[in-house]
Amino acid sequence: MRRQTLGARRLDESADDLEFEQSVLRGLSAQRKFLECKYFYDERGSALFDQICRQPEYYPTATEIRILEDCAEEVAEWIGPGAELVELGSGASLKTRIVLRALQRPARYVPVDISADYLQAAVDSLPAEFPGLEVRPLIADFTAPFRLPPRAEGVPRLLFFPGSTLGNFHPADASAFLRDTCRGLSADALLIGVDLEKDPAVLDAAYNDAAGVTAAFNLNLLKRINRELGADFRLEDFAHEANYVEGRHRVEMHLRSLRDQTVRLGRREVRFAAGERIHTENSYKYSVEAFCDLAEQARWRRRRTWTDEHRLFSVHLLEPV
Repeated sequence: MRRQTLGARRLDESADDLEFEQSVLRGLSAQRKFLECKYFYDERGSALFDQICRQPEYYPTATEIRILEDCAEEVAEWIGPGAELVELGSGASLKTRIVLRALQRPARYVPVDISADYLQAAVDSLPAEFPGLEVRPLIADFTAPFRLPPRAEGVPRLLFFPGSTLGNFHPADASAFLRDTCRGLSADALLIGVDLEKDPAVLDAAYNDAAGVTAAFNLNLLKRINRELGADFRLEDFAHEANYVEGRHRVEMHLRSLRDQTVRLGRREVRFAAGERIHTENSYKYSVEAFCDLAEQARWRRRRTWTDEHRLFSVHLLEPV
């Protein structure tokens, strides 16, 4: 049987552009300037994130892959044959391959990602490995409402949310996302990666890699604003910063202005004082118990939890209550 790959479904691009502009203007007009981290992922940003995942200091990717290799067959046995796999924030779909190989005769793979070109390139690499698998890439911001293609009656749906992306949400928003968005997708199970609390020195090294890839990833957001919104940020006038804030259980990422300066954004001007920062990302870290409590509040019941031997990272299989 030939594998079917349908073209990625596009949302209204003009609406997306307007939303991006409004988000940037709102964030840079705030008393404490911020930019939404979901806009990191243009084509260049997605490629840089893949490079981050290959840095020796960045433990989450390699650790999660090892955990998935150990647990994927058990997950496949639990969900049963002929399942549909829906992945939120698929990126290069590397971890997905581990799950797809374990699943028994998977019926369909629906990767959902905000980066259109990168998503299509990732799914185009699947045909030889998974003949007969229908692939339906969906270009969407999964933090906003979106619709999945309808599935045949009786087909189990496994929702896959790897990579500790949930950590980018404030815990209250994470709970709402699990309760409203994830449960709203009518999944029979959720397989999710969650980063764990650990020595701050390990976190500092992971988010400030020696090769400077995370810094380039952070600064690329300004480059995107220049390109798509006509701004004139000078990247050399901003520096990447990432620090673990113990009382908040999160890594905070910022871009710090290195001098007093004014940036033009269309007809507007945005002033920066020397040392002023733009908050670009949070990455919350959980204990296993804290995450399971949060999942319960969102009406997901834990079936299994897997961690590595050093308890750096965790993978959870949840079912809706």
